[in-house]
Amino acid sequence: MRVEVRLFATLAAYLPPTSREGVVTLDLPAGSTVRDVMQHLGIPADLERVSLVNGGDARAGQALQSGDVVTIFPPLAGGI
Repeated sequence: MRVEVRLFATLAAYLPPTSREGVVTLDLPAGSTVRDVMQHLGIPADLERVSLVNGGDARAGQALQSGDVVTIFPPLAGGI
């Protein structure tokens, strides 16, 4: 199955050189999860991050479907 992965900020360093503008399309086995995407890209499991699938909150064990868009970024901090 094919999924689109978007990494932001410091996580963009884990994208393969063939990625364009923070986005890469991955071919993964059926039944793959968000965790599998992170492992495939070499993102450490203990690294703090926020994960979304198709714009909604996602846990690492969430199963993916072909055509899903996985977005991963570091937690945001700041404010007053």
